[in-house]
Amino acid sequence: MWEKVDALTNKASFYLERTKVIEGNIANADTPGYAPKELLFEEELQKSLELKKEDPKHIDPESSERGFKEVTLSNIRGYDDNKVDIQEELAKLAESSIMYKALGENLKKEFSKLKLVISGR
Repeated sequence: MWEKVDALTNKASFYLERTKVIEGNIANADTPGYAPKELLFEEELQKSLELKKEDPKHIDPESSERGFKEVTLSNIRGYDDNKVDIQEELAKLAESSIMYKALGENLKKEFSKLKLVISGR
């Protein structure tokens, strides 16, 4: 049960951080030369899952490090070398918000189940 709660919490953390990055992109939409940023989660998670700790210098796949990193996107869009597409960023913001809320609801359900187990009902 705790594995599911941990997974939901990590994914919710990702969407919260992603929302902050997207808000920064939107705030800099009029900044000349600004390149939007994005958080990668799935690719980093896959890399960490494929790792085998055969050497002490290897990254431990069981570590509690967050499975996402921030990258700068490089597609040129604007006349002033600003690469922010407001419509795309707003769509990403809506997706992140919906996913964060859905994960929060799932966490509430998991904790309700745990409360039932503890109370013995």
